[in-house]
Amino acid sequence: MRRSNEPIAWSLFGAGGMLLAFVGPGLIVVTGLLLGVLLADQPASVYESLLRWLSHPLGKLLMLSVVALSLYHTCHRLYHATHDLHLRAPNALMLVLFYGGATVLSGITAVVLWSIGA
Repeated sequence: MRRSNEPIAWSLFGAGGMLLAFVGPGLIVVTGLLLGVLLADQPASVYESLLRWLSHPLGKLLMLSVVALSLYHTCHRLYHATHDLHLRAPNALMLVLFYGGATVLSGITAVVLWSIGA
């Protein structure tokens, strides 16, 4: 019996969905609204506080996990939406397109985050 990669895809989908549901709104509220409202008269201090947060390794890891898991969650939804819409593309092409795209974009995010504060 051949093993499937489907449990890995579903675990990334579930982790991304959970992260988007619980952590995503909090990040939007804190970074987008609260910092913007509290420090509206000093936009440079908002930038400095976010830069200081992203310079810390845990901040980088949190941001990378939010972006990467969100990408995998989205690609899994899009992959299964193509099946629901009966698009007649080869299965291997769709796997490479969606999951490969999420992997490449996650790698680019990791490189960009690694360069912050260096």
